[in-house]
Amino acid sequence: MATEYERKRLENIRRNDEMMAALNVRAKASSLLSAATASKRSGDDISKSFKMKKKKPKPETPVVVRQSLRTRGLNPDSGGLPNGFSDYRTQNTLSSSSKQSPRLLAPLPFDSAYEGDDASYTHLVDTLLGITTASTSRGNLVKGEIGSVKDENESSSSTVRTRTRSTSRASKVSVKKEEPDDDSFFSDCVKDEFGFPVIKSEKIEFEKGFDHELLSLEPRNVARVVPGRIFSVEFLPCENVKMIAAGDKLGNVGFWNLDCESEEDGDGIYLFTPHSAPVSSIVFQQNSLSRVITSCYDGLIRLMDVEKSVFDLVYSTDKPIYSLTQRPNDEQSLYFGEDYGMFNIWDLRAGKSVFHWELHEHRINSVDFNPQNPHIMATSSSDGTACLWDLRSMGAQKPKTLTTVNHSRAVHSAYFSPSGLSLATTSLDDNIGILSGINFENASMIYHNNNTSRWISKFKGVWGWDDSHIYVGNLSRKIDVINPKLKRTVMELQNPLMKAIPCRIHCHPHNVGTLAGATGGGQVYVWTAKL
Repeated sequence: MATEYERKRLENIRRNDEMMAALNVRAKASSLLSAATASKRSGDDISKSFKMKKKKPKPETPVVVRQSLRTRGLNPDSGGLPNGFSDYRTQNTLSSSSKQSPRLLAPLPFDSAYEGDDASYTHLVDTLLGITTASTSRGNLVKGEIGSVKDENESSSSTVRTRTRSTSRASKVSVKKEEPDDDSFFSDCVKDEFGFPVIKSEKIEFEKGFDHELLSLEPRNVARVVPGRIFSVEFLPCENVKMIAAGDKLGNVGFWNLDCESEEDGDGIYLFTPHSAPVSSIVFQQNSLSRVITSCYDGLIRLMDVEKSVFDLVYSTDKPIYSLTQRPNDEQSLYFGEDYGMFNIWDLRAGKSVFHWELHEHRINSVDFNPQNPHIMATSSSDGTACLWDLRSMGAQKPKTLTTVNHSRAVHSAYFSPSGLSLATTSLDDNIGILSGINFENASMIYHNNNTSRWISKFKGVWGWDDSHIYVGNLSRKIDVINPKLKRTVMELQNPLMKAIPCRIHCHPHNVGTLAGATGGGQVYVWTAKL
């Protein structure tokens, strides 16, 4: 028999059910759940990502049941252990004999390195080879000058432009020649010690100023290019083709063609695995965009030759390579930092090291050359310094620096401005350093929170398309725009689509207003200017 409490409880339940039915709460909750599920599925359809190979099922191996001699009814082995047996020595011997390097010290074909379906990278090959062919046949650049400005009499309908310094939006950008003083180490000369011409500095200015309010992030410009944390990201230095290369912690190198909208072609994303450790640098060769150079912590430098469909092995060492670049007008040499403070110049034609110096006490995180005076080089290091060097006076065993910037913690980047008149450093001491002046004698510090966690790559501030702004990641999933003259952040680029911290940033060398932010999850966000 039900108690008074049970009867009251059942009455309350009945009354609540009637109230819920009158308000139609359950039907509304069901409709909201279905709408949320549909929106989530539609959001997943918009996102772009790389496609991995389908793994072949492993053959099933028979299960072997092990039994002791006792359970099998056999007499035990009375021989015992041999004399002098040692667990420590046996373990040490086994570990040393079974330890093998995962690196492949040989050329790596595309078919072996590609992580997608077989032969699905043909569109990437055709695109890069088409750019190289068009740029070679055009032939309207001044010989020996990669950064030449387009001739006024040249038709504006040229097919492809592949300059390292561009004034692509002529309505807003102009180039001004600047003659430095003769007493500075940036004085003009015909050729330097290595036989390369030294170009007079050009300062790129915006006539009407660039409005950052025009920058926007569209859903189609968001994609996961690689599976791991991105260490390096680079735009293809071509004005008419929007393509990005990204290298991650796992040794993958992904290419994303933003102009490709076909899902059958994997959304224009092509994933290769030429390395076995973090990819520290990606460099497109200046006069042949179908040749891409990558360096890695595994001590290998590979040359991706699209025409041959192979990752050639250029250089190998047992020491990690933390940074790599090429000098303007010198595509036959590689300049890279390896191990703890060692700097190497490698001749691609001779296949040997030309110079080898110890420039820092710790790893070299970045190497950059003055775009208008290529004999001046900047290096940053985890020893807390950023240094300027003159390659013409580095023949001695212990080169002397021209200028040294001291930070209290590791310096992860030191990059010249487009005019070559300023230098920006990024350090873990929460400062962006600015060097200016004829001999870079004027130094100032701009506060910026650079303390990233161990799960994302360290911030590296990069210059925009002139000397007026520096772009660097923000821990609040934004991109900070810093004005070096005002010495503060003047704007923050943020968008709900940017759901991760953009730790590495690169500005398109030709298309003003196009910049990419790369994250620790392999995503790349491309901001573009509204027309």
